[in-house]
Amino acid sequence: MNLILLSGGSGKRLWPLSNDIRSKQFIKMFRNEEGELESMLTRVFRQIVSVDPEARVTIATSKKQASTIKNQLGDRVNICVEPQRRDTFPAICLAAAYLHDELQVSEEEPVVVCPVDPYVQDDYFEALKRLSQLAQQGEANLTLMGIEPTYPSEKYGYIIPVTSDPVSTVSTFKEKPDEETARAYIARGALWNGGVFAFKLGYLLKRAHELITFTDYQNLFAIYGEQKKISFDYAVVEQEKHIQVLRYPGEWLDLGSWNTFTDAMASETIGKVILDDHCKDTQVVNELNIPILCMGCEDMVVAASVDGILVSTKSRSAHIKPYVEAIEQQAMYAEKSWGSFTVLDVQEDSMTIKVVLLPGHRLSYHSHQHRNEVWTVMSGQGCVVIDGMKRVVRPGDVITMPAGCKHTVIADTELKLMEVQLGTEISVEDKQKFDEEE
Repeated sequence: MNLILLSGGSGKRLWPLSNDIRSKQFIKMFRNEEGELESMLTRVFRQIVSVDPEARVTIATSKKQASTIKNQLGDRVNICVEPQRRDTFPAICLAAAYLHDELQVSEEEPVVVCPVDPYVQDDYFEALKRLSQLAQQGEANLTLMGIEPTYPSEKYGYIIPVTSDPVSTVSTFKEKPDEETARAYIARGALWNGGVFAFKLGYLLKRAHELITFTDYQNLFAIYGEQKKISFDYAVVEQEKHIQVLRYPGEWLDLGSWNTFTDAMASETIGKVILDDHCKDTQVVNELNIPILCMGCEDMVVAASVDGILVSTKSRSAHIKPYVEAIEQQAMYAEKSWGSFTVLDVQEDSMTIKVVLLPGHRLSYHSHQHRNEVWTVMSGQGCVVIDGMKRVVRPGDVITMPAGCKHTVIADTELKLMEVQLGTEISVEDKQKFDEEE
């Protein structure tokens, strides 16, 4: 099975655990069979390979998210990076060209596209296999997955099938309606559009070439920023006459806000949390190394991270987005392909950051023009390279790097550093990368 997982989102609705780099699919709030916390991303990938160990998974995502995906899944998936955000149609076209030109997938092979963050059980991925089989049979150009609706939602598009059979041709496809119209659609047997569909790779490439002038994956990547922002539904689905739908009657939850996300949490508390005996229907997530005590809280969500603290009733938490957008602050925590960083303190002329490097990983060889840096090794072993000179580092070592100095650090074991940046112009843009031989 060829799977394209769409990974997007800006991390506004699950603030402060999510931010511009760390979207909801990367937050570790669920437990696997070993009792370890896992994210939506790792949960979905685990479910995919349990159903189809040979599945070829490609994640279409932005530059900002690529490092986090590498951190959580390593080299077990392919990553197709969008140079810029251009909505789902250009993203899927780029991923399809990537499959064909970079991974040598035949135009006759079926491809299934779905979001990276559904909260579902394994039968959902069995349905994806069935979707792939239907696309392979070629009785329709597009095969959609239709979710059995549980209420007249205004958040989803609607698929109206011709019959009530498990697989049916589609009568019409409707975008997000108002509640009254949604109720009428459901009365006609409509299904939610869960953003899941399948096609033969050749079909999608043909449609891509009809709407975008490009030669191959590399060429489309180069001109990607020039493409019109348009969704796959508008560009392809609403124009296609030969569509069928597969009904999915299983559990399907859209965990898009705190009041729904808490329903699927591994437990009512995560981290250092104490709830008194008078707390009811309250969930708390604490990523800070200090305790949170809640007393008499009812129907509430509390979340704390280095990015901020949220205290809200569950019903009001769905309205968080405009308030978070008004907060001007850099991301204070992010997972990277090499490890993670946590901003601990920000002053006018200094910044203190905890850096964790994974075994065998390294930072790029780089320099800064407007700041000095000091690394203090807290744990682990590795080596640093300063202006071409290599030295081994151990806990307690202090390394000073003045502005203009080329430097990097390489981890033999997990390596934890305290990095202090000193200067009046501290900025993420103040970084020049080099080849280590230079």
